[in-house]
Amino acid sequence: MGTTGMEAVLLLAHGTPDVLSEMEAYLKLVTGGRDVPPHVVEELQERYATIGLRDEPTSEGPHLTRWTMRQATLLQERIDQRVYVAMRNWKPFIPGVVAQMKRDGIKQVKAICLAPQNSRTSIGLYKRALEDAVADSMEVEFLASWADHPPLVRAFAERMRSALTSAHASINGRVAALFTAHSVPCSTVLTSATPVEYHGMMLAKGPDPYDTECRQTARLIGTALRDMLDTRDSYFSFQSQGLSGGPWLGPTVEETLARLKHEGYEAVVIQPVGFLCDHVEILYDIDVAFQQIARELGLKLFRAESLNDSPGLISALENLARSGPYDQG
Repeated sequence: MGTTGMEAVLLLAHGTPDVLSEMEAYLKLVTGGRDVPPHVVEELQERYATIGLRDEPTSEGPHLTRWTMRQATLLQERIDQRVYVAMRNWKPFIPGVVAQMKRDGIKQVKAICLAPQNSRTSIGLYKRALEDAVADSMEVEFLASWADHPPLVRAFAERMRSALTSAHASINGRVAALFTAHSVPCSTVLTSATPVEYHGMMLAKGPDPYDTECRQTARLIGTALRDMLDTRDSYFSFQSQGLSGGPWLGPTVEETLARLKHEGYEAVVIQPVGFLCDHVEILYDIDVAFQQIARELGLKLFRAESLNDSPGLISALENLARSGPYDQG
């Protein structure tokens, strides 16, 4: 892509409700239109309330939206193109943002999913939603995966190095590093004899790259920290398994924390490598729920700071926007 006023970058994110009363409508979008049991809605309202979501909108907005907009602003300051933000499951919705891009005269767009690891259950849905909205109105360069993107790995490693340093300074015993990514239903990523339907889309029956790419990101971060992190002290788990039925990818963080305690670790430093900013899966699942589990096990739990608006993350996005070496449209 060149550098004309008809070109732009589009950051794609999951989306999150602005107020607690929107939770049911939001979850219905997340589940592809299926009704969500009232107890699930209430449980998630409680979790979001714990991290600061209220009944009325706030000037800052919810964490995920706030940080994504901030990332877009900082990226636009570094490149000579417009940067737009669109969400798959909440405002600003993809169709509405694409309509605005059309009105602005955009003819070429580079789309970057703010989820570095590719999965047909997430990235595939982003791509389909964007293609449906764009139709033939503009040329789209879609970056489906950047799990091994060197600037991203460096940004994660910088945050993890700081957290490991703090842990070792306060703990005399063994310290483990636990990398995590969001779990997904096993039925959507494992090889099956026939194609699987998910959110109205027929998924390929072959193996999905998500598990491999999540572990790859974690392994590369560990390699970048080999001067202070032994591979024997590095672990990986999937977190935030859904409240709906059916098996989800594991091992779970809960299982892994129990294992680490049994193996003699006194502290664990956790880093989510599938998330680029603070939101409920970090601020509640890790900072509240996993902290409680760690205390009950007698473990000290530390967390690497999220990338949020870190210069390292913005540099990674700038590199993708300018060169796109990881384009896998």
